[in-house]
Amino acid sequence: MRFFLSLGVVFLALVFSSGVSFGRSDEPLDVGAVTVEGDLNGFTQTLETTELEPGLRLVKLHLSAEQPVRLKPLTMRFSFPSVDINGFWNSSQSLDKVNYYSNAITSGASGAAPLIALYNNQLQNRLTFAASDALNPIELRCSIREEDVRFHASLRLFGVAMPPTTSYTLELLFDSRAVPYYEAIDHMRTWWETQPGLSPAPVPDLARRPVYSTWYNFHQGLDADVLVAECARARAVGCRTIIVDDGWQTTDGNRGYAYTGDWRPERLTNMRGFVDRVHAEDMRVVLWYSLPFMGEHATNFERFRGKFLYHWQSQGAFVLDPRYPEVREYMLETYVRALEDWNLDGFKLDFIGWFRAQSETVMTAEDGRDFASVAAATDHLMTELTTRLRALRPDVLLEFRQPYVGPVMRKYGNMFRGVDCPNNAAANRNEIANLRLLSGSTAVHSDMFVWRQEEPTHSAALQVLNVLFGVPQVSVVLADLPPEHERMLAFWLGYWNANREVLLDGRFKPGNPGANYPSLTATLGGHQITALYETSLARRSEPSVVALDLINATGAPVLYLDLTEAWPDCHITVTDCLGATISEETRSLGAGPVRFDVPLSGMVQLRGAR
Repeated sequence: MRFFLSLGVVFLALVFSSGVSFGRSDEPLDVGAVTVEGDLNGFTQTLETTELEPGLRLVKLHLSAEQPVRLKPLTMRFSFPSVDINGFWNSSQSLDKVNYYSNAITSGASGAAPLIALYNNQLQNRLTFAASDALNPIELRCSIREEDVRFHASLRLFGVAMPPTTSYTLELLFDSRAVPYYEAIDHMRTWWETQPGLSPAPVPDLARRPVYSTWYNFHQGLDADVLVAECARARAVGCRTIIVDDGWQTTDGNRGYAYTGDWRPERLTNMRGFVDRVHAEDMRVVLWYSLPFMGEHATNFERFRGKFLYHWQSQGAFVLDPRYPEVREYMLETYVRALEDWNLDGFKLDFIGWFRAQSETVMTAEDGRDFASVAAATDHLMTELTTRLRALRPDVLLEFRQPYVGPVMRKYGNMFRGVDCPNNAAANRNEIANLRLLSGSTAVHSDMFVWRQEEPTHSAALQVLNVLFGVPQVSVVLADLPPEHERMLAFWLGYWNANREVLLDGRFKPGNPGANYPSLTATLGGHQITALYETSLARRSEPSVVALDLINATGAPVLYLDLTEAWPDCHITVTDCLGATISEETRSLGAGPVRFDVPLSGMVQLRGAR
């Protein structure tokens, strides 16, 4: 049924055009009708479509009302046949990479990005679509229906209560160009950057340098003398910053957050003195804070009673409500004072994703609240916080971790880290690749990696090799490392520092997401770096490449390079995971597959003319 009513409840099923085709000219995907369904609740709407260029189409939904009205749930729907589609990607993709039926995410300022991409067996884009509203929660789904073998996609808007308003606009961008899937995703990233309020934060050089983290190696058992000594060792192997994680602020060692919220240095009691000592080692200091939590045993708990969003009972903490100006001001004063009094270099701001409305949250600006929307209040808080901090220290480091690393977060933070995956190299690689696809210039960091002393050196090296295309974060006790482990770490961090412009700024070409990114490549200025994580053929990505590094993170001591044309007078150097030269020669390589014997976690470097 398709109809309009001027009063009362409206069920809307608006169709733009009789059918719209997306995709390649040889196999177009017919997306057909786009509909919007739900209760307008007094709003009037328009739905417009614009073809920006072949393969790029913009659909714009606008809702307006004469008086502020509550937005009730609406759903945008479209479908297309499952033709030449072999995989999908979204920013929350983790373990389930192949089941189309479960391809669903909820986006938002402190959650996933509002984007879904589908690609074919050649890793070419088939259809990528993204929504402009990266602030408010949107439920995106794109799943196969067995009755017709079509993808049925939907965007559910306003599923979380929204404050009354007179207008709302959402743009939906479709990309069906026959380009690599990662280019289609990157195009959406650049599109978001042009949206009002989504301009990314500047990235200081230190955000692009290796980091030493205290979490997996010390957890809450922090000692100033031990950490300063570790900083000296970390600087020697190539790190420039220490992140002091949870534990500095409390002597309670039971984990959880029952004593969080006062932010006094109870364990590292002389914080300014500690920071000065670390600076004397030519290292910088970033301090951990759990931004939204107020513990049940915190001194400040009574001060903010009644100004919480909800209770995290198992962790003994409440989540502060940023819609109260006194809550925001307390947070702002906390960080500004820490920056000034302790001469800090940055903050690791954890758990921002917990600032979210609940079903029982009253979405009004009253009873002391000056915002109705939790999302809008959080955005205001973070904007004011970053503005104040950068006014004091323009190069302040601000780290966030998955999943709150979407387009909105890029305007606050300059370091995005993968979520916790201790001693899981493959997961770390996946997280970095996912982040790189949408992060642009924002520095992407690994989860801090750790390994046991009993590890074979080539096995421990995999923790480093799997994070080469992000900024490494080290979390092993350096004083306890076996000598070979220390040599390995110094070699690979030295290699990373020497080649970080290629690794971070080069054209990033990840392999198949559905296969856990079996290869990752970056190319810049004729220099290509490719890491292989499964046995496969590497390729020279561009004819202009005259320096090619192939890194062996597979389980076999051999790598294969498929050359589309001969490479005369190629100088070939093979090194092991400690950086020792295994072989060196100059020879001409013919077109076709070439085999190289390369030790586990080692590398072959090719240099020469085209």
